[in-house]
Parts: sequence; C-alpha cells; structure tokens
Amino acid sequence: EVDDLKYASAAGALNYGFPTIADTVIPQILPTGVTLYEHVVSMPFDDIEGKDDTEKARRLVERCIEVRGVKVKITEVPIPVPYGSAFEGERVRRADMRIEFGGKYSRCFEYLRMRPLDEVEDHKIEIVGPGFEDVEVGGAMDLGIVVEVAGRKMQEDFEPVLERQIHYFLNAASGVQHIGQRDIAWIRISKTAAEKGFNLRHFGEILHARFHSDFGTIVDKVQVTIYTDKDEIAKWLEIARKAYDYRNRRIAEMTDESVDTFYSCILCQSFAPNHVCVISPERLGLCGAYNWLDCKASYEINPTGPNQPIKKGTCLDPVKGYFTGVNEYAKVASHGTVEQVAMYSIMENPMTACGCFECIMMIIPEANGFMIVSREDTGMTPAGMTFSTLAGMCGGGIQTPGVMGIGKYYILSKKFISADGGFKRVVWMSKNLKDTMHDELQALCERIGEPDLLDKIADGTIATTVEELLAFLEEKGHPALSMPPLL
Repeated sequence: EVDDLKYASAAGALNYGFPTIADTVIPQILPTGVTLYEHVVSMPFDDIEGKDDTEKARRLVERCIEVRGVKVKITEVPIPVPYGSAFEGERVRRADMRIEFGGKYSRCFEYLRMRPLDEVEDHKIEIVGPGFEDVEVGGAMDLGIVVEVAGRKMQEDFEPVLERQIHYFLNAASGVQHIGQRDIAWIRISKTAAEKGFNLRHFGEILHARFHSDFGTIVDKVQVTIYTDKDEIAKWLEIARKAYDYRNRRIAEMTDESVDTFYSCILCQSFAPNHVCVISPERLGLCGAYNWLDCKASYEINPTGPNQPIKKGTCLDPVKGYFTGVNEYAKVASHGTVEQVAMYSIMENPMTACGCFECIMMIIPEANGFMIVSREDTGMTPAGMTFSTLAGMCGGGIQTPGVMGIGKYYILSKKFISADGGFKRVVWMSKNLKDTMHDELQALCERIGEPDLLDKIADGTIATTVEELLAFLEEKGHPALSMPPLL
C-alpha cells in the first residue's frame, strides 16, 4: 500500500528530477517537464508479461532504465574472437573459409527497422532455423539479419544510416568478412573463427553491443533476429525490399541544382583506403544503400562520421559535373590519389569504387556503348569477363575511365552518365536487372523518347560475345550505333 509518506517521498524525488516507478497501482503522471521523461509510472508487478518472476523483474528494470534515461554502454563485445578496428578489411579466402552467406551460391540480406519501445526487447537475440554446424566446410547457406531498434530520439530517416553500419560493425570481428549491403550482402566466416566457437548468435551480440555503443544517443533498445529458415527468409526479404524501395523513392523530386551541398561517404575505406563516394540528390552511393537524404541524416547523428557535407563550390563544367568543392574534397579524402571527379561521366575522371557496388558499368568500344553487369549475375559478358573478374578492375579506389561501379537505381537518374549520352548508350544489361527493374526502365525509355529501347538492349540470354552483341544491335537498330564515337 502506498501511504502519504511514500507519496511525499516520491514528490521530493520528482522535485530533484528523478522519476518514480511503482510496482503497484498508483496514479500516473506521464507528461514530461521536471524529469527527463515521464514523472510517475505505475507498473503493477502482477500485470507484467513474463513466464516467471525473474522475467517480470527484468522487464521492470528495463522500464526503469528507459524512464530514467539511462544509456547502456557495452565496453567489450562478448564474442570468442578478437574484435577491433585492426580487423576491418580482413579478407577470408576460400581456402580459409568455414561458411559463407550470399555471394554466388546463396542469398544474404540485412534489414533494420524502427519499432515502438514496448515492441522491442533489448538484447533479445533469436536464431530462426538451423545453425551452420551441419553445413559442409567451405559450403554456403542463406541468411537474413533483421535488426529492430527503438529509442525516444530514433527517427525513420535514420533507419538506412544505422542499417549500413552493419557492414562496419561485423567487419571488426577477426575472421569475419562482410561485403555489400541490403539484399546483396556477402559474409564469410573463417575456419579459425568457427573453431574458436564463433556462431550465428555472435552476429547479434556484435550488433547489440555496437549500436548501443555508437548510437546510444538515439537507440535505447536493440533486438536481433537471424533467419536461416528458407520460408522465413523469403517472407522477410519481401518486407525488406519494400522498405528499400520506399527509401529509394523518397528523393525522387530533388535535383543536384536544388542544393548547394553534396555528401561524402568513406565508410568502405577499410577495404579501399583511397576510395571516396560523392553522393548527390541525383546520384546515390554505389552500394545502393545511401542516398543524399540518408547522408544528411547520418551527418546529423554523427557530425564526425563517414558522411561529411561537401560544398559544391563553383561549377566548372555543368555537363560533365565538375565542381571546385568536390575536387578539393576528393583530393584530400583520397590522400592525393584523385584530383578531379566528373559527377556525370564515366569516360573522364569517373568516381572511384571500393568493392560494395551493386553493378559494374564498362565500355564496349565495338558497340559504341556500355554494358551494366549486376552483382547477382554470375554469367559471362560480352567483355569476356564475369562480374568477379570485372570487380578486380573496378574496385580498389582507382579511377579507370570507361569502368565504374554504380548503385542500380542511379540508372534511373537524369544525371546517369549524362555527359556520355545517358541511358541510350546502354547496349547490354544483366537479365535479372532488366527483369526486376522492368517497369522503371520502361518508364525511363519513354521519358527519353525511346519507348522501344529496352527491347533493343541485349542480355546474357542473347549475347555473351561482342560478335553476338553487334549482330543483335544492328538487327534492332540500337541508337548507340549512330551516336558520336566514345573513343
């Protein structure tokens, strides 16, 4: 029973800014003002959900931490392998690999979403499906990582920013290699890490610890679910892709001319120390995970982080996209390797790439155009190389005119290689790109006055050699054949 003395004591605590939480039925005072959050909270013990008193008590303590505004700080990541920035960029070769998720032989995706505080149980890590212990050494399996976060200062705009940190957080574990993002993530665990006891649950431990440590100002609770069950992966992948699509469309009405600031992204410099992404409203990051709005939100969260504002400065060439501010930043951030970046050209000072690109563009000189190869395409291309071979030419933070890594939705931008002829220059695309983006690509063709163009672009079922490609293009009358020479 709460008597007058207890009420008076609670009032005194409130006066000093301390909230009062009771495990009995008392009148609640929920508006904030004197205390950081709610003033008086009633949480009757018998009404708390939980299978036993221990679980009920834990939930009561969690609520106390939340109302008091206490931030959880985890100083050591509880995993059986060394963890730290020294291991970022570590490669796990196939000969040293215990298991891989994603890549050529399996599917891997990661998705982070915001939920209400009462729907997230902090440090809940659940594995839905079998572990990798029964998979043969060097084998592959499907994986889905779903992270749900809650926080009083969390915003929906922050979701893609936090989601992209999964790449950075997992890479800091010794014996773990993470490349890519969204639904083209690729993760490897080494034999050494597995022998030390590293398992799927430790992905959750890493993410729980690091989100609290690095984003504690906006994240109060983190729960992680790891899916290996194929039906659950299919269900959640569909949910995730709808979220990816929504994030991509948010920025559709903005233009490069409407802002005076672009943003950098150097999140992948652990793999490519001299690589710098420059992200504008009409050119998203080559990983496909960050657009201009995401970078803006990232900078608001972490002003000293990987996404820094770049003042455009004077426009030196509006066609090719040269800006004084972009050139100055690129030179500094690339350690002097890159002196100029043409935002709208692949043929002259193109943007560099790391290894996380969704697609690779490459010139096909004989066709006077370009091919676009998707990361998910394992077949041969008219250039005589597969995606994995092309990636070696494209990545590493080196400028290679005629070769460039891109995010697939950059293809739909009005600034897509606009200095070199735009989408009319595309003569070959991976079939999965043509299929999955068919409606958007068809709308693009109609917008540029070439409604039949998509049918004139070859894919891997039509041509895998230059000879086959040229025969198809000539038969269809592709516009690239009559455009000014690229070389």
